[in-house]
Amino acid sequence: MEVILLVDVKNVGKKNQTVKVSDGYANNYLLKNKLAVPVSKKSVEILETQKENARIAQENAKKDAIALSETLKNITLEFTAKVGKDSKLFGSISLKQVEEELKNKHGITIDKRKFIDKGPLDMLGMYKLRIELFKGVIGEIKVHISGRE
Repeated sequence: MEVILLVDVKNVGKKNQTVKVSDGYANNYLLKNKLAVPVSKKSVEILETQKENARIAQENAKKDAIALSETLKNITLEFTAKVGKDSKLFGSISLKQVEEELKNKHGITIDKRKFIDKGPLDMLGMYKLRIELFKGVIGEIKVHISGRE
């Protein structure tokens, strides 16, 4: 029996894939547990529509990521940190602080795990942090750290 998988099934196939399995396995496991639907004209049409919608959503997400990367180029986040002798910071500026500052000041939400440059921001000066906004779309944001005694 041919079925369209609704989820990934180990040793059978991936989601939205059409596979041929035995009738008993299809009826007693896949269809019963709503892991698959039988192949029919209507189910193939629905699958094609879902694939097209997913492709359009991917394109829109990529366009949004490109627009966001252009916005990020113009943003410089300012931080002041306590410094000791020789202009050395006490502690460092974390990516979580950068994420929160970006959200509070500019209303842009980016997960801290998306940052490519994970090194500590532990010296005074200007940093350029790269962020992977979408697969293949890299944004860059500037962070300026100044000191106070």
